[in-house]
Amino acid sequence: MRTTQTLFVLHLLSLGACGPYYYRPQAGRSGEEYRYHVRGDQGVVFPYQANKGRYQFTYYQAVQACKEQDAKLATFQQLFEEWQKGLDWCNAGWLEDGTVHYPVAVPREPCGGKNLPPGIRSYGARDKQRDRFDAFCFTSTIKGSVYFRRESAMFDYVGGTSACRRDGATVAKVGQVYSAWRFSGLNHCEPGWLADGSVRYPIVSPRSRCGGPQPGVRSLGFPRLSHRAYGVYCYKPR
Repeated sequence: MRTTQTLFVLHLLSLGACGPYYYRPQAGRSGEEYRYHVRGDQGVVFPYQANKGRYQFTYYQAVQACKEQDAKLATFQQLFEEWQKGLDWCNAGWLEDGTVHYPVAVPREPCGGKNLPPGIRSYGARDKQRDRFDAFCFTSTIKGSVYFRRESAMFDYVGGTSACRRDGATVAKVGQVYSAWRFSGLNHCEPGWLADGSVRYPIVSPRSRCGGPQPGVRSLGFPRLSHRAYGVYCYKPR
């Protein structure tokens, strides 16, 4: 479903030849904010890293990585909307147009400086074949359901895959978990395998024993696939 979104007009400020840029809302002379309208898909933006760590993707690898997680590279407008909802991520990632950005909700020294206002930090357009960053992926509502599965004994990755298959399902992709978290209220405080070999869990109602005070999809990274210590998140199409 397509909806009309309202965004602030953005003003680009340079922080020097070697530093990033940042965007912030630009106010009019009367104090009113200038606004314009764009049309966008209902969805959620999430940061994505390779299993070898941060800053591994060329632009084309980032496109493929998002596709494999049931998503696509986000546009700047989509990233900006997610920042307005509280996305705070200090690693730079590719966007659809070949530019590189990262959203900062709480300014701090490692993220462009603590004296800057919150905003979208930008490195501008980069070399799509040579430069390497993370990715910001965008996914929308899914035509299926994501659920957590476990048995008396925890799964390794192969065991989790088999458990989903016995249900007529597949191991959920990262984009599917984010979509279920945002649009279906998926809220489960147990880590589980996902299709890319990562271990994550979605939290809608934050509590101290579930990873801190903010809602989100928590990540435990990419443990050994033979590590028998987790449940699994499965995806079943409707």
